[in-house]
Amino acid sequence: MDIALLTLNDFSAFLNKAFTIKISDEIQLDAELIELTKLNNYSPLERSPFSIVFRTEQKNEYYQQGIFTIIHPQKGNLDLFLSPLGFDSVGMKYEAIFS
Repeated sequence: MDIALLTLNDFSAFLNKAFTIKISDEIQLDAELIELTKLNNYSPLERSPFSIVFRTEQKNEYYQQGIFTIIHPQKGNLDLFLSPLGFDSVGMKYEAIFS
């Protein structure tokens, strides 16, 4: 799937659903898509920019930003650039921005 064609609506049905974040062949994290946000549009592209936030159950550790594979049984695999946002009461949050 071409991530340049994805829109916020492509993820709306998957809000609060389970995903897997593949950090490496040995490390895969259970995650939940917890947030979808429409961003201000300063881009000449037709797609409106947006962000999505995943939360893992990590309590004390996190992974640096980078490209990771996001896996969902219906959505398939997406290679996304994720940045750590910080911890909340449940775990670590990671954000992907589509501009």
